[in-house]
Amino acid sequence: MNFTCAPNPADPVAVLGATRPEPARLVHEFSLGSDLSELTKARLTFMVLLTTLAGFCVASHGVFAWTRLGHTLLGTALVAVCSSILNQALERDTDALMRRTQVRPFVTRRLPLRETILAGLVLGGLGLAELAWFVNGLTAWLSFLTLVIYVFAYTPLKRVSEIITLVGAIPGALPPLIGATAATGHFNVVGLTLFAILALWQLPHFYAIAWMYRDDYQAAGLRMVSTHDATGARTGAHAVISALVLLPVSLLPAWVGHAGLFYAVAAGFLSLVFVAAAVRFAEHPDRPHARSLFLTSIIYLPLILTALALDVPIRSFCSGGL
Repeated sequence: MNFTCAPNPADPVAVLGATRPEPARLVHEFSLGSDLSELTKARLTFMVLLTTLAGFCVASHGVFAWTRLGHTLLGTALVAVCSSILNQALERDTDALMRRTQVRPFVTRRLPLRETILAGLVLGGLGLAELAWFVNGLTAWLSFLTLVIYVFAYTPLKRVSEIITLVGAIPGALPPLIGATAATGHFNVVGLTLFAILALWQLPHFYAIAWMYRDDYQAAGLRMVSTHDATGARTGAHAVISALVLLPVSLLPAWVGHAGLFYAVAAGFLSLVFVAAAVRFAEHPDRPHARSLFLTSIIYLPLILTALALDVPIRSFCSGGL
């Protein structure tokens, strides 16, 4: 099933009286599958599930409640899909002004707005109900909090204040805490340290994206650090400071005794590489170095989570060998 996307004379851009950036091609072929993938932000949802899984696994200490894990991932996925749908519904006028988002399903009206929002709300309600019924109330509450902050705080604040980068880091860092509380039923050191690591990891990640797409953000009137930073000095400084703070925070699992030497060495090395990428971007605030910082952040997260997951079996093996 294919949809042809062509310029719509009655689109939100015309209503706003703004000028739409000219894309490379004005006619695209879209499948329903690609539209749903875009609407649900499939890659972002996958990252949410990956970090939720990491929190669950690490907090479980190797003893897995597989059924509860399944309910946790399914419920979290449904809430994440709901969040993405509501986010794009609220941002459809802004998305119409940016080259990278102007062909999203709501902007081009390839998907019906009201019916899709209703479907998203139903999925979100089912996800929260599943978490509350099959996992625990705390996990359901944290998932609901993630949705509320992402949709009703982070989304509208984009036009208001640069603080959105810090606000956006909160819902992005909650999934591992959700996973950890799903495993234990209460707040725990593992979940809180993972929350801190992810919150700080997102800052250089976001600053790199903000610089790469600052022209788009300026065209849409979004308040990013990069949109009021002609030289890139402020954006680069923010990236370096947040990466430097992440360095000691990434070692917290070892300091609190949850992880050992293997994790400490791996986390320290990865965080130093992350700092170096941020420093290079600050020294040369251009798109190539911003992209390098972005790619470093993408590699950093799964590697540090893998190191944390492997630390326990490695310590057990070494203890057995001794």
